[in-house]
Amino acid sequence: MPKFLHSMIRVSDIDKTIAFFELLGLKEVKRFDSEQGRFTLVYLAAPGDEDAQVELTYNWPPVDGSPAEAYDGGRNFGHIAYQVENIYDTCQRLMDAGVTINRPPRDGHMAFVRTPDDISIELLQDGRLEPAEPWASMPNVGVW
Repeated sequence: MPKFLHSMIRVSDIDKTIAFFELLGLKEVKRFDSEQGRFTLVYLAAPGDEDAQVELTYNWPPVDGSPAEAYDGGRNFGHIAYQVENIYDTCQRLMDAGVTINRPPRDGHMAFVRTPDDISIELLQDGRLEPAEPWASMPNVGVW
């Protein structure tokens, strides 16, 4: 049987992206730097669920001074989904850190946010919470 290993996303600022995923509760489980290939791979996972990883691929800037490759169209990737213990607390922690809640958890069950590179992240409540303010009245912002 196949075994899920990881999802990979390309990132333009590895530190900002790691900080974003740390807000969700993920931790770095391994890192690989390739001098020859000029890239860094960082693998993150939720504690206790290290088999389900997200791989951040950071391609180093070109040595000739040309601009780094732009990674746009993050929505084309789809999304990465994480189950959270309390969606309201998670969204509040993200908002307090300056993250836009694109699709608030109005239903007490689902929200969407985006990484610094515009990758869509779905947050799903473990079970279901009763709808609560201010979340129940919040409008969608942008796309997810």
